[in-house]
Amino acid sequence: MDRPSAFALLREYTKNENLIKHALAVEACVRAYARKFGEDEETWGLVALLHDFDYDLYPTPQEHPYIGNKILEDRGYPEFFRRAIMSHADYTGVTRETPLEKTLFACDEVAGFLTACSLVKPGKSIFEVEAPSVKKKLKDKAFARSVSREDITKGAAELGVDLEEHIAFCIQAMRAVADDLGLRGNPPVS
Repeated sequence: MDRPSAFALLREYTKNENLIKHALAVEACVRAYARKFGEDEETWGLVALLHDFDYDLYPTPQEHPYIGNKILEDRGYPEFFRRAIMSHADYTGVTRETPLEKTLFACDEVAGFLTACSLVKPGKSIFEVEAPSVKKKLKDKAFARSVSREDITKGAAELGVDLEEHIAFCIQAMRAVADDLGLRGNPPVS
């Protein structure tokens, strides 16, 4: 298990660049929490990087993340790794018990929402996004409607962190990889 191999696996199954960027955003948030909690940043990051690797080809709840779980098992990824990925989808029935499982769930939807918030800013930049405005934007059901607000609030609660602090923490994590996410922003037009 190393990042180049995991990234190659992600690329093998995911052609949609937005899904690649989502994987990178979730990875950044989960890695930041691993550092904060004194956990294994590499392992946690790989779980986050691969949490949706099968989604592009197998997007239905009957397929994702079940097919990905089988692929990872066949490639020798350990049970705890696969269990964390299975637990990020409530419909699998796999309960979130470990800090890794709770962190992955907490970061998944919020990373997508932060990306959406960035893309509607004038400069399309994560550096223009602040936690209080994101929290307000969560109330606008028409905005980024595919993002589960319930999962965002439940994720922060399961992780035991204040929602606004969680949002701010993930904003900082995503700012650190803004170039990879395409969220550095556009230069001002003169």
